[in-house]
Amino acid sequence: MGEGMGQFMPFVLMFVVIYFFMIAPQMKRAKKEKKFAAELKRGDKVITKSGMHGKVLELNDKDGSCVIETMSGKVKFERSAISMEMSTKLNAPVKTK
Repeated sequence: MGEGMGQFMPFVLMFVVIYFFMIAPQMKRAKKEKKFAAELKRGDKVITKSGMHGKVLELNDKDGSCVIETMSGKVKFERSAISMEMSTKLNAPVKTK
């Protein structure tokens, strides 16, 4: 019985390592992105994952979309298409020396 358990130990250890280095961080990141998308509000400056810059005009909670005003007009996007990293960098206060 102890021998059988010893054969599975490397697989269990490998799963634990994969979970803590790959799966858990992805789940944490997805949770942050979902929270970011839910906390969007009118007037926020955002950048989409495709690189389009704009300002949030309307938010639709029914279908999870938002209307963004760009220099060329208004465009409707899914909230999930807005990049959390680029938008937070855009809105971060500028540090001066």
